[in-house]
Order: sequence, then structure tokens, then C-alpha cells
Amino acid sequence: MARKTETAKSAATKENKTGMQSAESKKDSSGSSYLEKFFTDQLKDIYYAEKKILEGLDKMVEAATTDELKDAFKEHHSQTEKHVKRLEKVFGLLGKKAEGEKCEAIEGILKEAESIIEDTEEGSMTRDAALIFAAQKVEHYEIATYGGLVQFAITIGEHEAADILDRTLREEENTDALLTEIAENDINLGAEHEGTEYSWSATRSAENGVAAESE
Repeated sequence: MARKTETAKSAATKENKTGMQSAESKKDSSGSSYLEKFFTDQLKDIYYAEKKILEGLDKMVEAATTDELKDAFKEHHSQTEKHVKRLEKVFGLLGKKAEGEKCEAIEGILKEAESIIEDTEEGSMTRDAALIFAAQKVEHYEIATYGGLVQFAITIGEHEAADILDRTLREEENTDALLTEIAENDINLGAEHEGTEYSWSATRSAENGVAAESE
């Protein structure tokens, strides 16, 4: 019995050592786990994105038709400035410099927003409906990103960072809900009543017609 007990203890000790070696092997040369590195990379991604969103919101405020939507964009601009500062605080908690890495996703979404401004009539409700559509694409990207970051922060034990990121996540969700409310109250119906004069499809149809003629 004594020999069996010693053998079991030896096997358990060996297993623990193997587990520790396995965990250590999943860290990079800096001593951070791969998840921690991925977490940091995604922080850089959203840090870049938030700064680009500030630029995009300036254009949306200028392009929007209704005062209600302009005010919503202005309010979110102020919120986004706070989000940038919160991210800088999170970088500080990690002992890292706040810096961004180019986010191709947000570049594409904001480019689409610029196309919407170009393709819709100034002063139309159709433009506002399309701007809300574009802005909510931005919100959904942010919601997905912050939701993931919160869970990563909890997993790696950065609970203060998780609380900060969760605060931003809740604000992004509230903004998305507000934009839906604005659209449903008046703007979507107003855009429908404008008929084809200002419609997106009319603009696209005209472009397609020119393209067909050139062929």
C-alpha cells in the first residue's frame, strides 16, 4: 500500500509540473500569455477606431438634417472623447503606452458613411435614415469589441479594466437604442414619404443607368 501511495503522489507531482510547464509555454517572450497579448492588440485596435469615429461623427453632425439627430451625434461625440480617455486609463493599468493600430473594419464602415452622405440629398429625411443606419453599424462594431474586451479582462484578472470597459459598453448599447428610437419616431416614416426624389435606390439606379449606357 505504501508503495502504491508513493507512486500516486509521484504521478500527481509529475502531472502538476507538466501542467505548469504547459502554462508557461503558452506565454510569449515578454512573459505575457497569448490571451493577454491579444487583449492588448484589441485595445490598440479600438483605441484607433474611437479616434477615427470622432472624425466621422464631426462629418455626420454637419450632414444630418434634423436637429434631433445632430444633437444625438454631438452627444455621442462627447461620450467618445470620454471613451478614448478610459482606454488610456486601461493602458495605464496594464503598464503600457496608449497607442493605436490601424483598424480596417472601422475604416470600411466610416468610408461607407461618407458614401451615404455623397449619395443622399442634403436636407432630406432619407439622408438621416441612412446616417442612422451607418452610425448603428459603428455602434454594433463597438458593442462587439467592448463586450469581448470585458470578458478577456475578467479572464486575465484585470477586474478594474473590466469595470471601465463595461461602463463604455453600456453607453454604446444606450446610444444604439437611442438611434433606433429616433429612427422609429419620425425619420424612417419621413424618408418613406419623400418618395423617389431623394431615395437611395433612385441615386443608385441613375448610376447604374449611366454605367449601362457606357457599356
